[in-house]
Amino acid sequence: MKDVAKQRTIALISHGGSGKTSLAEGFLYLTKTTSRLGSVAEGTSVLDFEPEEIKRKSSLNSAFHSFPWKKNQITFVDTPGGENFLNDARTVLQGVDGAVVLVDAVDMVKVSTEKGWAFSDALSLPRLLVINKMDRERADFDKTLDNVQEIFSLPKAIPVATPIGAENSFVGLIDLLRQKAYFYDAAGQAKEGPIPADQTERVAADREKLIEAIAETDDVLLEKFLEGQDITDAELEKALKAAVFSGQIAPVAPAASQKLIGLDFILDLIIGLLPSPLDRQPFLAARAIDGPLELEKAPDPAAPFSALVIKTTVDPFAGQLTIFRIVSGTLTPDSGFLNVNRGQKERFGQLFALEGKAQKAVEEAGPGDVVAVAKLKTTLTGDTIADEANPVFFKAAKPMEPVVSFAVEAKAKGDEEKVFAAINKMTVEDVTLRLTRNNQTKEMILSGMGQVHLDAILEKIKRKYGVEVVLKAPKVAFKETIKGRAKVQGKYKKQTGGKGQYGDAVIELEPLPRGEGFIFEDKIVGGVIPRQYIPAVEKGVIEAMAGGVISGNPVVDCKVALVFGSYHDVDSSEMAFKIAGSMAFKKAFLECQPTILEPIMLLTVTVPDEFMGDVMGDVSSRRGKLLGTESHGKRQIINAHVPQIELLSYSPVLTSMTGGRGSFSLEFAHYDEAPSQVRERVIAEFKPQEEKE
Repeated sequence: MKDVAKQRTIALISHGGSGKTSLAEGFLYLTKTTSRLGSVAEGTSVLDFEPEEIKRKSSLNSAFHSFPWKKNQITFVDTPGGENFLNDARTVLQGVDGAVVLVDAVDMVKVSTEKGWAFSDALSLPRLLVINKMDRERADFDKTLDNVQEIFSLPKAIPVATPIGAENSFVGLIDLLRQKAYFYDAAGQAKEGPIPADQTERVAADREKLIEAIAETDDVLLEKFLEGQDITDAELEKALKAAVFSGQIAPVAPAASQKLIGLDFILDLIIGLLPSPLDRQPFLAARAIDGPLELEKAPDPAAPFSALVIKTTVDPFAGQLTIFRIVSGTLTPDSGFLNVNRGQKERFGQLFALEGKAQKAVEEAGPGDVVAVAKLKTTLTGDTIADEANPVFFKAAKPMEPVVSFAVEAKAKGDEEKVFAAINKMTVEDVTLRLTRNNQTKEMILSGMGQVHLDAILEKIKRKYGVEVVLKAPKVAFKETIKGRAKVQGKYKKQTGGKGQYGDAVIELEPLPRGEGFIFEDKIVGGVIPRQYIPAVEKGVIEAMAGGVISGNPVVDCKVALVFGSYHDVDSSEMAFKIAGSMAFKKAFLECQPTILEPIMLLTVTVPDEFMGDVMGDVSSRRGKLLGTESHGKRQIINAHVPQIELLSYSPVLTSMTGGRGSFSLEFAHYDEAPSQVRERVIAEFKPQEEKE
């Protein structure tokens, strides 16, 4: 069994374009795991291997790899930084023990970095901060550090190294704890040299700040610091490690990932300051799905097996690949486990370690390992898998809610079945993708995290399954109702030479309170309509309501009372009374002040303080009714009721208004009467269709 203390399982987090993948490619090259330095820009990255990623030159999916460093094994996940793909990052973070957060030395902290930091906070992950791209024009370590410290509170961001130079003259770094300078050659190899004379004062001042920050986390060291006693490097390193583990400090270091500057130093920080599976806060588990999280699962290779599924991929040829983080126990090929969520046993053959696109067969895997197996039948992302005799349950994070929706159809006639089968396979791979049917509009609705997200999914469907999909703006599910009362007769009489048709129904129509639906009341006395024909009248009314009267949308919230009528001994039939009921309802509806109802959504917007006024103004301009606001740190949560038709293109507007730093969620609230201009438009759109039919 492997030494779990020498295992590090980490995630790389940042906004897209900050250099996560380049850093990871540098790690692989520096450790001789790969023979060449992969490039995102040139499409040669080991980690961004999907055609959609190569086309966009950015990560759209989490990629996994591992490599050795100084007798330790580092397994990492390169997470996507695009706003549309953050759920993938959030999901895989559940399977790591620490994180390296990258910040661009020019662009500084951007929205996805903030969100990745928040995801890490929720999981109490220890973090390192890397101020990357120090070789870029206008790169500024101090300004970026100030930005980091302003936006992030805890862990407290404190430099453990300071850069030597910037932009084209960025050549190395100075280790503040050991007070040593390192200069890098073109191959990323560091050579120790003297601290530049113009930086000696800065190094002394930065080292003093670092010592003070570390001492503040340890009572013994704080007493020494305040009394002016010497603190050894060993004491500082031990206390710094404890402070990182506890989430009090996030060490900061400079780097230029494409030039391999600082990468070995970052690897040393990962080994020295981020936890092994033994050091991290224990995974909490329940004895059953609905039970309390009261069990602490120790990362013991000899314990019963347990793991959390953090990602699923689907290939039309290779089938489904299930990726999971092992929490306890040891897994070997040709074995099996229990899917605790579904109560199903699963068997598998080979066990794989992931190396970007490639999969390497392994003979065993234990705590801290992220591995994969193929062709499981029931297991999906978020499921717990465990030893059948010792089942436990890990609570997985709920997927983020989709924010955009489009009506979807096959581009080519006859491809409908293939298209929807392909989309359903994609929903297994991507839990934020939803395919639903709107029963009223008869449209299939595809929902996702944004336009870029859905575009990438459709490109993948075309590539993998050979079918093309068309997206259209979805129809809004309006409804019709009434505001007045009426009593009318519906008489259907038809003579054809033989037996005729005769049905006569008098109804009273009145409105019901919003959301009450439909009530049919039988008030027939004296047998003026035989009992066997009364259900036919109700059926005729219901069918007329379903098809609408003025706009083709269903009628809701009304009460129909059947009060009178007549029949013919020979010519009356169920069909005749059904038609009479439909005729009576349509006539009555037009006399009852008909109107249109529109769906109202509960919109919840989360934005930084500075955008609150703009967002509230925009919500009001969309006929929104503000319900209130809540303050969460430097962010505001705005709740409002807004008509759905006003929100069909809200996602790009909010992104533009807040520079991508705002997010929102929607859920249906209720129906309300539409204003006159909306009513007129809905009715006008129905008339040409009605005339055509």
